[in-house]
Amino acid sequence: MTATDPALTGLAQGWCALSLLHGRIETRIGRALESGHGLSVREFSLLDVLSRQHSGPGGHLQMKEVAEAVVLSQSATTRLVTRLEDRGLLRRYLCDTDRRGIYTDVTEAGLALLDEARPTHDAALRTAFEEAAANPVLAPLVRTVQELHAAV
Repeated sequence: MTATDPALTGLAQGWCALSLLHGRIETRIGRALESGHGLSVREFSLLDVLSRQHSGPGGHLQMKEVAEAVVLSQSATTRLVTRLEDRGLLRRYLCDTDRRGIYTDVTEAGLALLDEARPTHDAALRTAFEEAAANPVLAPLVRTVQELHAAV
């Protein structure tokens, strides 16, 4: 396969379109969250992931799982957790059954901010998808995402 191979070129164009769609969505959501709630997209995502934990078996995520869920390295996730903990939005504690394990929960203040920010996030996401749907390059990706959502 060469760099001018039509299959590779098509794959590369698809990847560029996907990257463009992601970037536009993240930028739209980031601006809305930052201006309305003082949150970055990553901070919102972290609060959202951690708010879905539960007390049942396997309900609390290890830092590695949290990092995978928010698509960050473990060290970047730890720094993000520290920033949100310093703001009083998260708290860390030792696992009862394994003293090496450290878990993180969203505080009441974090849950309140997440609840306040969620409509802003959702509205920005809808707007970003509506704008992308008007772009002929991005419209097929938007349809695919909508089909995936409908199937779930």
